[in-house]
Amino acid sequence: MDPKSQRVKLNDGHFIPVLGFGTYAPPEVPKSEALEVTKFAIEAGFRHIDSAHLYQNEEQVGQAIRSKIADGTVKREDIFYTSKLWSTSLRPELVRPALEKSLNNLQLDYVDLYIIHFPVALKPGETLFPTDENGKPIFDSVDLCRTWEALEKCKDAGLTKSIGVSNFNHKQLEKILNKPGLKYKPVCNQVECHPYLNQSKLLEFCKSHDIVLVAYGALGAQRTLQWVNPNLPFLLEDPVLSAIAKKHKQTPALVALRYQIQRGVVVLAKSYNKKRIKENIQVFDFELTLEDMKAIDGLNSNIRYYDFQQAVDHPEYPYSEEY
Repeated sequence: MDPKSQRVKLNDGHFIPVLGFGTYAPPEVPKSEALEVTKFAIEAGFRHIDSAHLYQNEEQVGQAIRSKIADGTVKREDIFYTSKLWSTSLRPELVRPALEKSLNNLQLDYVDLYIIHFPVALKPGETLFPTDENGKPIFDSVDLCRTWEALEKCKDAGLTKSIGVSNFNHKQLEKILNKPGLKYKPVCNQVECHPYLNQSKLLEFCKSHDIVLVAYGALGAQRTLQWVNPNLPFLLEDPVLSAIAKKHKQTPALVALRYQIQRGVVVLAKSYNKKRIKENIQVFDFELTLEDMKAIDGLNSNIRYYDFQQAVDHPEYPYSEEY
């Protein structure tokens, strides 16, 4: 199966490839690697590339995309590129300048999808994680409906084809969906989603509103990250996943990715390892049975690797809700 043809229609008429390449890497990984692996991912067949201002690598990712367009591997319209509005730019007047900054770093004319990265507003400024003298985050208070209106204007201006959100719970989504004068619905909600946190209630809610759920952390999480709890179990060592993988002669990672695609979830596969990047694209070469899917559903235990506890005191902290 050609991965390029596996796409889902968004509620605004655009199409998103069901398998995406996640470009985030911990700070200790040199930025030049983002350039190399993004080029490699495009060569391997990935057409959906996910990055963000927060990742501090849009310059390199943009360079990779442009070099693959220049050498004839792809055309711009073959690539679906996602960027994200960081929490220090949630005030409405800061939204367009933030997107323009990303476009400038990327050296692209538009992004395919621009999403609110996290519903918790932080103090505006150059510092990505502003903190006070006690190391506590400095919050900002912003009406997310106004932020959304600013995103709608960016879409109208042609700076982004589609707009969506990330890390929103169903109440925060409802607030936007019920907003008077809503012009465009969010096309997606990008959230942590894997067999240990399968988000079935949020998925149901999103499907009922024609919003695509996009899964990050689909393979669990790297333990190197300062915000990941090191005591949580490794998803890819799960015996149930391993047994299903063995049965299909696949890897547990591929089973975890395939699980999402069969549930109608768009899934991001993040890897800076070339062998695994090549392997992840093989998610279209096999199918899980109904029994497999049920067994994986049974692994759900609400384990959240990325819980951003630092933001728990903010009124918009999303994870206090069940979904």
